[in-house]
Amino acid sequence: MAENTTQVENNKTDVKKLSFERAMEELESIVKRLEDGKVPLEESVAIYERGEALKRRCEELLRQAEARVDKITTDASGQPTGTEPLDVQ
Repeated sequence: MAENTTQVENNKTDVKKLSFERAMEELESIVKRLEDGKVPLEESVAIYERGEALKRRCEELLRQAEARVDKITTDASGQPTGTEPLDVQ
């Protein structure tokens, strides 16, 4: 019963407000529930849709993090000389 209460609370939380860690945690929970195969069809569709939204949120947060990462530059002897933006392709 506690799991169902937690799931209802999760479904009310706006995905766009979740941290990466919280979104991943909820996504993993959804995947586990779907893999167990004990969820009624209608609920499976609903949590699958939420899982897709969570996946997009995680991807968005990862892209944002990558954009902030700096690449350390070194001189010929291998000593750090500074940083420059990471080449994101």
